[in-house]
Amino acid sequence: MTLYIWRHPKPVRVQGICLGRTDAPVDPRKLRRLANQIQKFARRHRLPKVVYTSPLQRAAGVGRLLARRGWRWHRVPELQEMDFGDWDGRLWAEISRQEMDAWCADFAGYAPGGGETVQAFFARVNRWLSTLPGEPVLAVGHAGWMNAARLLASGLGVPANAADWPPAVAYRARVVIEAAPASPVPHRP
Repeated sequence: MTLYIWRHPKPVRVQGICLGRTDAPVDPRKLRRLANQIQKFARRHRLPKVVYTSPLQRAAGVGRLLARRGWRWHRVPELQEMDFGDWDGRLWAEISRQEMDAWCADFAGYAPGGGETVQAFFARVNRWLSTLPGEPVLAVGHAGWMNAARLLASGLGVPANAADWPPAVAYRARVVIEAAPASPVPHRP
C-alpha cells in the first residue's frame, strides 16, 4: 500500500491554540491551491480520482472541491487529528503547567484535557492504515496524524516521551507512507 497524504492548508486565527478537533476555517484560495496540487499530482502519476479526508473543514474543504471536479470523496473520521478534549481550541498558555507536566510524565498514556491518549490515537491511525487497499491512496489530513502514521510505518511506534515527537509537517506538504504498519501498535519505552 502507498498512501500519499497532504497536510491541510494553514487555518486562520489559530496562532498559539491547541488545535486538534477544533474545526478551524481556511482561506478558500488555499483550499483551491491544495486541490489543484493534488489533481496535478494524480494526473501526472495516473492515479485514480479518489480522495480521503478528515471531516474537519481544513481538510474536507479540499475533498469538497475535488468532488465538484468529478472525484470520489470519502470523509473518514479516523483521519481526524488527535482529540485534546477540554484543551482543544484553548490557548496553550491557558493550559496549566501541572496538566502539561502530567502529560509529559506519561506521554503515551495520559489523555490531555480528558480527550484521547497518544496510545489510543496511534491505535486509531493504525486501524485505518490496515484497511487500505494495495493500490495507491490519496488523502488530506493533519500534522499529528501524519507523524503518527510515519512512526508506525517506520516500525518505531508510540513515543514514550514528548521530546521524541517529530516536528510538524509543513502545511500543504505531501508525505508518502509505503506500507501499512504491523498490529498491535508498539509502545517505545
